[in-house]
Amino acid sequence: MSGPAPDPAPEHRGTTGPAGSTGPDGPTAPVLPAPVPVRITHRTGFRPRGLRVVAFLGAVAVLAASGAGWWLYKKLDENITTDSSAAAELERYERERPSSLVRDARNILLIGSDTRAGSGNAQYGRDKGTQRSDTTILLHLAARGRGVTAVSVPRDLMVRIPSCRKPDGSRTVPMFAQFNFAFEFGGTACTVRTLEKLTGIRVDHHVVIDFRGFKDMVNAVGGVRVCVTRPIDDPDAQVTLKPGARTLNGEQALGYVRARKSLGNGSDTERMDRQQQFLGALVNKVQSNGVLLNPARLYPVLDAATRSVTTDPGLDSLKDLYDLSRAMRSVPAEKVHFLTIPRRPYRNDANRDELVQPRANSLFKRLRDDKPVAVVPGDGQHEPGGEEPAESSRRKRDASPSSTPTFTGTNAAVGACR
Repeated sequence: MSGPAPDPAPEHRGTTGPAGSTGPDGPTAPVLPAPVPVRITHRTGFRPRGLRVVAFLGAVAVLAASGAGWWLYKKLDENITTDSSAAAELERYERERPSSLVRDARNILLIGSDTRAGSGNAQYGRDKGTQRSDTTILLHLAARGRGVTAVSVPRDLMVRIPSCRKPDGSRTVPMFAQFNFAFEFGGTACTVRTLEKLTGIRVDHHVVIDFRGFKDMVNAVGGVRVCVTRPIDDPDAQVTLKPGARTLNGEQALGYVRARKSLGNGSDTERMDRQQQFLGALVNKVQSNGVLLNPARLYPVLDAATRSVTTDPGLDSLKDLYDLSRAMRSVPAEKVHFLTIPRRPYRNDANRDELVQPRANSLFKRLRDDKPVAVVPGDGQHEPGGEEPAESSRRKRDASPSSTPTFTGTNAAVGACR
C-alpha cells in the first residue's frame, strides 16, 4: 500500500522570492542567510572581570569618602555647645531689646571667658566658681560684605547693669558698676542686655570662647606673627617675650593678649590695643591660602574652633559658623577695622573708665545705621579733654554732616613691625 508522495526538496517547490510570495505549489518559505559566527569582544560583550573589580572599588571609595565626610561634619557639628539658658533669658526681655534697623547687617558679641573650669584651664588659677570676662568685642558685619568693625568694650567701663538672673536662679539688683560685672554675676544674657542698653545696638548672636579654645585656635593655624614693641615678662600671664616680630604659639599668644600688670601703667588700654592687633594678625593668617585651601590645615582649625565655642542657637551648627566665616572671608583686610569705645578715666575713680560724649553716641549710631567708620593709628593715650589724639585733630572734618567719623584704631591689613 503506497503512502502519500514525499514533499519535494525545497529547491523544487518553485521559484523563491520574498517571504510570503507564492510559487506553483503555494507560498514559499523565506530563505534565511547562512548564520555568521559572532565573536564576543570587550566592546560588545560583558566587561572583563578586572574592569568590574575596578568599578566596584571606585564605587566603594566614593561611598567611603561620603561616609567619612559625613562623619567629620557630624563630629565638628557636635563639638559646638549651645547656650540655651542665655537664649531663654533674652527671650524674656524681648520687648525691651532694640530692633535691627538694617537688613543683612549683623552684630555678634564675642566674649573671652577666663573661667578656670574645664580641661587645660586650671594652670591659670583656681576655679572659684565664678566666670569673668576681660575681653568683650562687638563685631559689626556690614550688609553686602562692605566691611567689618570690631569694637572693644573696656572691662572697667562704668555702666548701668540691669537686674539679671544668676546661675543659682536668684536675681541681682540693678547697679552702676564696671562692665565686666555683668558677665561675672549674670553671664552672657546679662552682658548682652547691658551692652544693648548702653549702645542701643541689637546683638544678633553671641560667641563665648575660653582659654583653652583660644590656644587651640592659634596652634591650629600654625601660630600667629605679631610685633612685640617692648619686652614682656609677666608671671601672672605666664609669658616672657623679647621685642621684635615674633610668631607666637597658643600658650604665648594667650599670655600676650592677657598681660597687663607688667606693661606700662598696668591699665587695660594697652592690653585692648594688643588684643586688636593680634586679632588682625589672626584674621590675616586664617584668610591665607595656606589655611583655607589646605584641608590638612583647615580641619584642625575647624575642630579647634568648634570645640572652643559656646554660642546662641542661631550659630550652633557648623553650617552657621561656616556661613559667618565665609561672609568675613570675602571682606578685604583693609576694611576690617578695630577700635575701642571712646572713653576716658572715670571722674570719681581714675582706675575706671567712662564714655566720651558725644563721640561714643556717634559711633553707636553709625553702627546701628550700618554706616561706615574710619580709623587712624593713635598712641592709645587720652588727652586731658577726654578725646583721643587722632579724633581731636579731626574735629572740624568730622563736624561736616557728609564726612565719615574717624576714631583711633587699626585694620587687619597692618602687618607686624611695619
